[in-house]
Amino acid sequence: MQVRIRTIRWEADGINSYILEPVGGGMMPPFEPGAHVDLQLEKGLARSYSLVNDPAIRGYYEIAVHHAIDGRGGSRHIHEQWRVGQIVEMSEPKNNFPMVEDASHTVLVAGGIGITPMLPMIARLEKLGRSWELHYVAASPDRAAYVDRVEDYDRVEIAYDGVPGGQRLDLKAICGRAPTDAHLYCCGPTGMLDAFVATNADRPKGHAHIEYFSAETELATDGGYTLELVKSGKTIAVEEGETMLDALLMAGVDIGFACSEGICGTCQVKVLDGVPDHRDHFLTDEEKAANKLIMVCCSGAKTANLVLDI
Repeated sequence: MQVRIRTIRWEADGINSYILEPVGGGMMPPFEPGAHVDLQLEKGLARSYSLVNDPAIRGYYEIAVHHAIDGRGGSRHIHEQWRVGQIVEMSEPKNNFPMVEDASHTVLVAGGIGITPMLPMIARLEKLGRSWELHYVAASPDRAAYVDRVEDYDRVEIAYDGVPGGQRLDLKAICGRAPTDAHLYCCGPTGMLDAFVATNADRPKGHAHIEYFSAETELATDGGYTLELVKSGKTIAVEEGETMLDALLMAGVDIGFACSEGICGTCQVKVLDGVPDHRDHFLTDEEKAANKLIMVCCSGAKTANLVLDI
């Protein structure tokens, strides 16, 4: 769908928010807390961003983008080229980080720009009258976006770990005092997510939820295998130095992708035969073990041939 950039606002050092409204007026598609949209920035460049606004608001979407100087071009494109009034291409909302609305208690843990998916969760939890708490860490006050939206709640802890006398979030203490039947959510840098997963390893299955906004993914570029595409009838050789996605695009295969590091799920494809070399952070351990799905943006093959349902 096409949307217009209505407003660009500075939120913190290196972080802008963008209000996107439907071209021609009307309402945006509904979404649930934790959802994101894929933005087609230019040919071959698409990225995913969490929706920030209250889901009850249907007239626009809000996203926030951190300008990652050493990133892969998505945030730089937005910060340097987006202008108010511009028309951009956007997918409808997708949700890989859904919230359990009837949990006895909800614990939200955010690091940096990872605060974005937590804001619609808070809005929804408040509307439902549910019990919740937020723990938000940023490097410094200047680099902490949306503090003004959460600081007045008495159930919010804000920490700054990059200033003299600052402190880190004590994940072990935060998670340790959460009730056994609580649901816990974490979005932030890879190190924080790894620590969160390890801390909650003994919790009931499905009660600790994570979402990457960026991942230190080691792309599979060894090549040396063949892709057999059942629906299109193509056979494609993946050469050394290129990813599976590179090979598919070079062969003219029309396939959706966004993050290019295995965190958003946009490029998920069914595997009909062969064993993938999973490099993503999206599939569960059980799904990876089943070898029925693959994220083609980052993963490779452990067998000489992979048969894909595309």
